[in-house]
Amino acid sequence: MESPQNIKKRLKSVNNIGQITKAMELVSATKMRKSQQIALDSRPYAFAALDFLATISSLENQKMPPLFEVRKSIKKVLFVLVSSDKGLVGAFNSSVFKKFELHMKRDEDKYKNEEKVYIAVGEKSAMYLQKKKAPILKKFVKFGDHADKDQVWSLADFIIQGYLDKKWDKVVVVSMHFRSALKQEPHVRRILPIDHDHVKDIIKALVPETGKFANLVEKNDNESKGGSLEYLIEPSPELVLESLAKHLLFIQIYHLILEANAAEHSARRMAMKTASDNAGELGDKLNLEYNKSRQAAITKEIIEIVAGAEAS
Repeated sequence: MESPQNIKKRLKSVNNIGQITKAMELVSATKMRKSQQIALDSRPYAFAALDFLATISSLENQKMPPLFEVRKSIKKVLFVLVSSDKGLVGAFNSSVFKKFELHMKRDEDKYKNEEKVYIAVGEKSAMYLQKKKAPILKKFVKFGDHADKDQVWSLADFIIQGYLDKKWDKVVVVSMHFRSALKQEPHVRRILPIDHDHVKDIIKALVPETGKFANLVEKNDNESKGGSLEYLIEPSPELVLESLAKHLLFIQIYHLILEANAAEHSARRMAMKTASDNAGELGDKLNLEYNKSRQAAITKEIIEIVAGAEAS
């Protein structure tokens, strides 16, 4: 049996780790609630923006901006992988990377003749892409706690400008979607080029299946049956739609980052809670083992004293 001194050292280390993970759990819970509220509060606006984007993209007899251009020949595809900057998030990052690998394997024939380039959002995605020896065009970090609009705009502007300059012909984002505090799902979304069907699919993916905002899909479906809308655009439809398309695409990317942030903090909270529970269980076992070892040592000493007394 291990000595009481060694068991006591191990018990002290486990208790210290348990205190750290408990503190990290509380911090993650606070950040999760803030990120969750921001993401949930942004959903109605994101839904309205994407719905309007879908509407104007389906207008007839109207020349659409280049962001709506569906190019016949797809030569280069840009993939944006959204992960965390830090670890201790359970299966958060591995789920995103696994989803990306499954997507690439499933559509292997489609991407066979297309050049692939990458943007890493988060240190972990950069490390993953470097390990895969994938060509990283740019790395964006420190989006993890509470993403600032200016930070996200730098990402959106880089994506938009590259598409307008025809550096790539399609943009696909792989990120984690926040469903609830206990459920996060990795999603693959094509954000460029913009078309009506893809935008509608994104709208349905963004809105939760249950809860406060669940009726947004039903509301949109009912309103869409009422007929097409007509717009009077001034000063010029081309200028207004071009500016509007960039803004709405930025809102879409910003919302994806908010969703990923909420999912990251939720995953980290659950990972720290599991670690705290495991530390508590291990501490109880070590405490029991320490008591047994201490009792065995005391019993041994008593036996030795009794044996010595009898011998004398």
